[in-house]
Amino acid sequence: MEDISAKHIMLVEDDMSLAQWFSDYLIEQGYFVTIVNRGDLAIELIEEDIPDMVLLDIMLPGKDGFDVCKAVRAFYHGPILMMTARDQETDEVLGLELGADDYLTKPVKPRVLLSRIKALFRRVNTDTALDSHNIITFGKLTIDKKSRSTTLNGEVVAVSSNEFDVLCYLADKAGQIVSREELIQSLRGIEYDGFDRSIDILVSRLRKKLGDDSSSPFRIKTIWSKGYLFVQDAW
Repeated sequence: MEDISAKHIMLVEDDMSLAQWFSDYLIEQGYFVTIVNRGDLAIELIEEDIPDMVLLDIMLPGKDGFDVCKAVRAFYHGPILMMTARDQETDEVLGLELGADDYLTKPVKPRVLLSRIKALFRRVNTDTALDSHNIITFGKLTIDKKSRSTTLNGEVVAVSSNEFDVLCYLADKAGQIVSREELIQSLRGIEYDGFDRSIDILVSRLRKKLGDDSSSPFRIKTIWSKGYLFVQDAW
């Protein structure tokens, strides 16, 4: 019998033997898994089912993983973990720019995959927990942790799950400098290796969506060699 309380992971992978191996392992860990082997079909099913997480391969028939990620971010706000056999930095950067929350290069070790999945779910669950600080307001910017929504000047700002987590973390530490190391450790559960550009990409996307000046940011400032500073009175 299907456990209706289990987190639903949609696995988008065209290598069916690999997909079945991933699926069996994740089911053993207590997740409910569905497999989709085409990118174009994945877009339809993600919109229909709204899974708790999407594991997304890049090389797919119909539409590749980049196209799928770009398309579903218009309506899907859950975590997306991209996987690929191509070990190229440009793929990782593009995936993150299109809205992926994390990225793994194949071959993927089961425990590494599981730890990344748990880290992504942990971030989402932390922000949905009820507390007295569910809503943060700075001027015309409102961040609602319970509904995981953001508004600026009375209009909803469409941000991905990863972008929302970065924004919340910076806002919670408004007026303080937050290092890349701290952000990566807190949000991804891994050590900063000095080369990871994911946080820079997320901050850049947030600036664009929140009306910040990319050439001379005044809302989320870059403090050279130290990190980022969320400015309290810039909203």
